Amino acid sequence: MDDDSNARLNPFGTAPNLLTLLRICLAPFLIAAILGGDYALGFGLFVAAGLTDALDGALARVLKQRSMLGQYLDPVADKLLLSTLFLVLMYKGLIPVTVTVLVLGRDVGILLVAAILYAAVGRREFSPSIFGKANTLAQICAVAAVLLHQLTAARWVGGVRTIALDATIILTVVSGLHYAWIASRRHGAPASSGPAGK
Repeated sequence: MDDDSNARLNPFGTAPNLLTLLRICLAPFLIAAILGGDYALGFGLFVAAGLTDALDGALARVLKQRSMLGQYLDPVADKLLLSTLFLVLMYKGLIPVTVTVLVLGRDVGILLVAAILYAAVGRREFSPSIFGKANTLAQICAVAAVLLHQLTAARWVGGVRTIALDATIILTVVSGLHYAWIASRRHGAPASSGPAGK
């Protein structure tokens, strides 16, 4: 039986999906570390979560274990982790409220538009755009820099933190508008399946 058949029969048993599930399981420990003020542990867990994100995609390609579950689970894991971290870091006063509101507002807006499109025309595809991917990268860099800034007062870390947060604001707005434009153009397109945008 080939890898694709295994993925269809037991999607939770594939290495990429197990790594994605591990990333989801790391989230509570990461959040607890930040809330407890243990930023060294929080930074380490965040780096570990990032490694699982990089590895699951690579393994899916190398082992040919791509599955529909993985296509949906991966962006959900990313959003669960990043959105929660932005909320927690805002609560701790480490990320401006404006940035967090923009990030969460964009994600909620994309989910609502995807739900409306599915209800209206049965379309489930909402593939990540280049702006969406860049926004996710900016968010990851912002969270990493914010956590690292609690461990060192190095000037370059503060600079990266500022740049990453500014990039997050800009890319959140740009990617949100871009998804809205895509949704308006695809409203009448035929239904197809795929993951939600990052």
